[in-house]
Amino acid sequence: MKVEAGKNPPLKVKPTETGMKKWVKSLGPALITSALVLGPGSLTLSSKFGAIYGMNLLWVIVVAIGFMMLFTEMSTRIGLATNQSFITVMRNKWGKGAGIVIGIGAFLVTASFQAGNALGSGFAVSTIFGGSSAAIWIVVITIAGILLLFAKNFYKVLETLMIVLVVLMLGSFLFTLLVTKPDVGAIFSGFVPTIPSGSMPLIIAFVATSFSIVGACYQSYLVQEKGWTNINKREGIRESITGIFLLGFISAIVMISAATVLMPQGIQVNTIGEMGFALEPLYGNLATFVFMIGLFGASFSSLTGNATIGGALLSDALGFGSKLKDSKVRYFIMAVMILGSTVALIFGQMPIELIIFAQAITIVVVPLIAIALLVVANDRNIMGELKNTPLKNVIALLGIIVLVMLAFNNIYNIFIA
Repeated sequence: MKVEAGKNPPLKVKPTETGMKKWVKSLGPALITSALVLGPGSLTLSSKFGAIYGMNLLWVIVVAIGFMMLFTEMSTRIGLATNQSFITVMRNKWGKGAGIVIGIGAFLVTASFQAGNALGSGFAVSTIFGGSSAAIWIVVITIAGILLLFAKNFYKVLETLMIVLVVLMLGSFLFTLLVTKPDVGAIFSGFVPTIPSGSMPLIIAFVATSFSIVGACYQSYLVQEKGWTNINKREGIRESITGIFLLGFISAIVMISAATVLMPQGIQVNTIGEMGFALEPLYGNLATFVFMIGLFGASFSSLTGNATIGGALLSDALGFGSKLKDSKVRYFIMAVMILGSTVALIFGQMPIELIIFAQAITIVVVPLIAIALLVVANDRNIMGELKNTPLKNVIALLGIIVLVMLAFNNIYNIFIA
């Protein structure tokens, strides 16, 4: 190309991506967060809601997801505002002990779900392949999860995997919803707050499972892993809202389907697998098969996601860093995976003693993390223009009150009842 003297050649400007392609590329952190929260435990509670109380408790999903959305968005802004990890920020503000408490607590909270995630994954795959041994599949799936850790760019692999699994869940459970043909009028009536007699324990359990402060906290880490900074404010906040909305949407689909299928039969589910099997007599093998694909997506996404949170936060708390590219962090993540699968294979579930121990830690850690997120989000020296607004502070305080109430409920159940 001939260029006149004293003039620079014109720069080639890369076309700006717009529309759906740009939106899809912005997905990642919050989808990972929603996928790890949406495990077999939360799906079991959603189906139990529908099986026992019909559509009457759909409003609970809106409340739980609303709080989860706010704290995830708040954590997103923290990740955008600083290049330090959340635990490092805590260590600088409140001392080394605060970081260690948060890291160990997060590890215990996530580890307590790992056995259920391993069992759910093994059960779903064994059902899909015709009743082969779930124990064998637990081993195979755990090995697959560990192998993913050693991918060249683990964050990118994790992000892509979670997007695929969320799409898998969404497609599977939407198919179930369309097959069951629920009453649209009853669906809308479920958004009017009512508390049916005897429903409070289930409401508490669902809110505690879906309003995952540990998951919301890790959002700040995921934002930094993606490489976003202050200039990505708009897409980061939009993505965090979209991802958590999908968490609530899928939970609502499962609840509505259970209300349509299980409630008329008087089936009160104890495991999410019962929901899948209940579809077969009414809608055939295909409905059960597709539902189990969704269950696998929920279980495997939580198995890898929970392990990533627990391992990365514990590693960060102990001073080994939190970046997923670091081998030490990956070994901590691997330890959570192996722990959960080992417990699942030996006990068939998480032993009650370990659940009680993890819950006792959670009583302290979860409200502490929520308060820490709120304090940091209001620190102008850290947040700058990304600081919380008064409205967000009010809603966050309501969320913390809910968490404290859940903590007192746990204290009563563990030490008094």
